[in-house]
Order: sequence, then structure tokens, then C-alpha cells
Amino acid sequence: MGPGALSKIRPLVSVIIVNYNGKRFLDKCLSSVEAQTYRHFETILVDNGSTDGSLEFVKSRFPEVHIISNNENFGFSKANNVGISASRGAFIATLNNDTEARPRWLEALVDVMLSEDNVGMCASKMLFMNSPRVINSTGICISRSGASWDRGMFEPDRGQYDSIEEVFGPCAGAALYRRTMLDEVGLFDESFFAYMEDVDLAFRARLKGWKCLYVPDAVVYHHHGGTAGYMSDLSVYYGNRNIIWNFIKNYPAPLLLTSLIWAIGRNLAVLPYYALKGHGRAALRAKVDALKGLPAMAAGRAGGKSDVSRFIHTWARVPSPRKMPP
Repeated sequence: MGPGALSKIRPLVSVIIVNYNGKRFLDKCLSSVEAQTYRHFETILVDNGSTDGSLEFVKSRFPEVHIISNNENFGFSKANNVGISASRGAFIATLNNDTEARPRWLEALVDVMLSEDNVGMCASKMLFMNSPRVINSTGICISRSGASWDRGMFEPDRGQYDSIEEVFGPCAGAALYRRTMLDEVGLFDESFFAYMEDVDLAFRARLKGWKCLYVPDAVVYHHHGGTAGYMSDLSVYYGNRNIIWNFIKNYPAPLLLTSLIWAIGRNLAVLPYYALKGHGRAALRAKVDALKGLPAMAAGRAGGKSDVSRFIHTWARVPSPRKMPP
């Protein structure tokens, strides 16, 4: 059965939304999902032990949403996996709770996913909620140092990313995944807890030959850091720990060996930077814990023969947090 036949069937999409004390975002987020032009979907809200009345609000305002209530904060990775395991869709859409999707978001993603059998991931065009003409993400970029960043972040949206094109991977804040790909490569790595779990998944998929297409018509507005905070100790810790784990776990051996100098240099250089920003202790603890976890990451190294070096930038172009829109 080819893509044309599949497009007539309109496969079921499972929209997974992880929530932790995000009641203030949920009306806008879930209303935007409810208004999608693509109608063959289910919505699953995975709550990580919220205490702000999120569950009561969703039950009364959106009774059609399937709620999974965790008794503690499982983190983004495990909570998404819980939702995926309970879902029925052929495609899995992950959506942050601090987002608002345009009505054609799902329809545009599904159409592109159906265009080629080896497309396992699709990336959305994410714009800042409070600055809707400024780009948040148009897919993931990676570098020799192990750093990853959102393509186009903080750039004015002038139409420079308005073409469907291949990118390394999607930001999981608004992404579409093919279930058969997830069955092959596995779900999000729960040891990552939060941050860079989407980079890790994209690496594993890429190494097995799956590709990712960016879909400019799949537009989502994002608060960015609505739950964990932008440049908080939490985000600094997990981001700085997981960058090392991702590098050791996923970079193919030749690329890993030739990139060690970049990775070591970056991980040392960021320590004084974060110290000046008031997050020195979180960054240092992240590096220490990353080193402790290296044996487990090395033991779980991803296999595969697909070439990912064509996506590697020599120098990371990580945007400056001083440019965060209001």
C-alpha cells in the first residue's frame, strides 16, 4: 500500500501533552488541538503530579481528553513514553503544554509524513508566543562539540524557512513521529529526564536510516520554558549533563574521536560562563553527574551505519539567552 492509499485512510494521530503545574497554559493549548482541521486524532494528557488544579480543570473543560495521572514528576522523557505506550495512533504527535497550534498544524505534518515511507519524524515551525514574528525552532542542529540548538532561533521570520526540507531532527515540543520508527529504535531515553531527549531519539532514528522533514505550514506558538523556566538551575543542569551523555551515546566512533577536542573544550568553557550567570553550581554538578553516568551511556551506544556527519556543524551556533523575546 503506497502513500496515496494511506492518505485516503487518514491514520489516527495520538497527540501527547505532558503537563506539570501548567494549568495556566492548558486552555489555550487544548483549545487549539480541539480546533485542528485534521480530525482523526486522540488527545492524551500525561500529568506529572500537578498540584495547581490542572487535572480538575481538564476534566471539566475538556472531558474528551484522556488523562493519565502520575503520582510524581516523571520528567518529559518518561511521561511521554507513558503516553505513547497508552496511545493507539499510527503517528505520535508530541506537544508542549505551553503552546498554541494553528488549525492546520496536524494536517500539514501528516501530509508530509505520508509523502515518503522513510520519513520517521517531522519538525514544526515554532514561533515565540509573545513575539510571533520571531522563530523559536525550525528543527534541530548539532555540532562537533555535542551542542545542539534550534535552527533559526531568535531570527525574525522573514520566510527564510518556508520550504519543506530535510533537517536532522524535530524539537519534541511540537513534533510528529511514525510509530513503526519508534518500534524499531525505541522511545525517549528516560535517563535524560528532560532536555536533549529529542536529540538522542533523532540520532538513534538517523543511525537506522530514518529521515526528518521540516514542515513550514505546521505552525505552533510556544512560550519556551513555560514549565521549567528558561535558564533556570533545572534547565542548566539537565542541558549540561545530557549534552555529554548524548555525545558519548550517539556519535559514531570516527566522529566521536575526531570531535573530542571540541567537546572537551566546550564543556570546560561553559563553566565560567554559567558561574557569571549565577548557575555555576548547577553546571558543575551536571558535569560531575555526567561523568558518573558515562559507563551506562557507553554501554548503550546506538548502532547503525547511516551517515550523520553531513548534519554536523564544526562550530555550535547556540543563540544567546540575552535575546529571549519578552
